[in-house]
Amino acid sequence: MAFGIFTPPIAKNEPVMSYAPGSVERKKLKETLEELRSKVIDIPMIIGGKEIRTGNTKRIAPPHDHQHTLAHYHRGDASHVQMAIEASLKAKKDWENLPWEQRAAIFLRMADLLAGPYRFLINASTMLGQSKNSFQAEIDAACELIDFLKFNVQYADGIYREQPESLPLTWNRSEYRALEGFIFALTPFNFTSICANLACAPAMMGNTVVWKASETQIYSAYFLMQLYKEAGLPDGVINLVLVGGREAGEVVFSHPEFAGLHFTGSTETFQTLWQTIGNNLPKYKSYPRIVGETGGKDFVVAHASARPEVVATALSRGAFEYQGQKCSAASRAYVPASIWPAVKELLVQHLKGMKMGVVEDFTNFINAVIDENSFNTISAYIDRAKADGQTIVAGGNYDKSKGYFIEPTVIQVNDPKYRTMCEEIFGPVLTIFVYEDDQFEATLDLVDQTSPYALTGAVLSTDRYAIQLATDKLRHSAGNFYINDKPTGAVVGQQPFGGGRASGTNDKAGAAMNLMRWVSARTIKENLNPPTSWEYPFHQPD
Repeated sequence: MAFGIFTPPIAKNEPVMSYAPGSVERKKLKETLEELRSKVIDIPMIIGGKEIRTGNTKRIAPPHDHQHTLAHYHRGDASHVQMAIEASLKAKKDWENLPWEQRAAIFLRMADLLAGPYRFLINASTMLGQSKNSFQAEIDAACELIDFLKFNVQYADGIYREQPESLPLTWNRSEYRALEGFIFALTPFNFTSICANLACAPAMMGNTVVWKASETQIYSAYFLMQLYKEAGLPDGVINLVLVGGREAGEVVFSHPEFAGLHFTGSTETFQTLWQTIGNNLPKYKSYPRIVGETGGKDFVVAHASARPEVVATALSRGAFEYQGQKCSAASRAYVPASIWPAVKELLVQHLKGMKMGVVEDFTNFINAVIDENSFNTISAYIDRAKADGQTIVAGGNYDKSKGYFIEPTVIQVNDPKYRTMCEEIFGPVLTIFVYEDDQFEATLDLVDQTSPYALTGAVLSTDRYAIQLATDKLRHSAGNFYINDKPTGAVVGQQPFGGGRASGTNDKAGAAMNLMRWVSARTIKENLNPPTSWEYPFHQPD
């Protein structure tokens, strides 16, 4: 066996392809979309490297064209969750004992495959299954996932190199072991990259994983599993189960080998899972690691010195890209009265220019929300706002006859505690409160106190004193804080992502601190010249 200190390639952020008219990537992506739409695929669970089919199938349709069938997936039950746990535990010893550089090579190969031959497949499956336009799919399913894989290898290398000092006659070492047992990755629909990272980050550190994908992300999840296999990930390291959340939880959280939860989803679900884990603590071999990123009620607060065009752009992009279905999306905004008329005019113009429709038409900026439940929830908020006499500045219409389409909607309220200013909607709805210019500091207090969440937020100003005041007063209001920018679009290696309060554990995906949660350190002291007597000098007589 060869030994050495192996330095991985320096991680660099993946360039974003433009998909501009006439470009090679636009042509290839459209061809892939057409190919995927032309067939109906059969999606099994993948457990221990084997394809598991139950015959209990459910249909998958594009949210923007719900009469079209993309696939049928085989739904499992509690027995398949148990099977996945057993497969992960069977694979555990060989995987965690594989030299670090061999594990890292798999994920680096995965990144390069995604940058090359898999790019258009993963992007197209994300576009069709999750109704993302080409740009949103590119920055998510391709670029961010490539970045997660490459930067996490670099971060892991740094963790393993962190070693204690050794004084004369001793050699101290730190060993970063995988956790005992298996990791449960419970993933959302909205970011293919996040779904992959929730499973891959623990796996990179030597853990094996049971992955329960969201029902509305299964289509792209299936192609991710193909990517993992081609990259050389051994069977059983990541096991994909397609089951209900309750069925999965009853098995996973009662198992003595449960070692950790990597989660992105709703705050309510996360709190329930945490409580369940706490109640089951006596069952477990060790204290499970719990890492979660949940909801947000993300804010934009503008100062009177802000340029109206900057404010309008931050709002239109921050609130309505991917139909507002980002946990970081701008959902509530506070705009001073002096610049509101100009901001309002620009914002209305922006929304008029945003075409809405299917993802296959690249001129569409807005696509469908993820499913009918989401459509009904979001439209109910809009209807309630209308009934309550709130001002609909733009949008407010919706239609689910062909796809789950909701217009980008801007609501202006007189009450800063109106429900759409406080409650997470997770859709293309932005609520704006207009405040008097001299109430900026009081408005910052209002921003901090309105929501239980603390995920992202932004301040827009050309006045440095105002920026400093906002930075100080909103210190705990957002885990990712933006100055003169929209509150979305965190880039791996540049803005590690996560929030506090009700928004999660703030373990920062895209940073070394997240990977540290998936290892358990062992300190080793070796005495190179061990003593031979029990005596110390201090107790000798004068």
